[in-house]
Amino acid sequence: MVKTKRIYDPPAEIDGLRVLVMRLWPRGVKKGAVDLWLKELGADMANIKAWKAGRLDWGEMRKRYLAGLEDPSAAAALGRLRALAKQHTLTLLCSCEDEARCIAAS
Repeated sequence: MVKTKRIYDPPAEIDGLRVLVMRLWPRGVKKGAVDLWLKELGADMANIKAWKAGRLDWGEMRKRYLAGLEDPSAAAALGRLRALAKQHTLTLLCSCEDEARCIAAS
């Protein structure tokens, strides 16, 4: 099972393996709050800035994010995530406030 959760929400036993999928470490979060950090699965910072500035709509942001997963380092991290999902419950963590517009849910 793979779930998503905001990194600022409190951890829970049902989270299983907590995997951070952001390029940058979130402010105010201790290193022990996650089990694994796969920064290669985070959205490109230039795209995030463009989306937040209104230069990209969500559809284009998501499209660019998914295209970025074809990068060899991102593809390897995604393969690692798939392998872990066969053995553990995973909770993908990011800082998105709106779950409907969150790359972790893509």
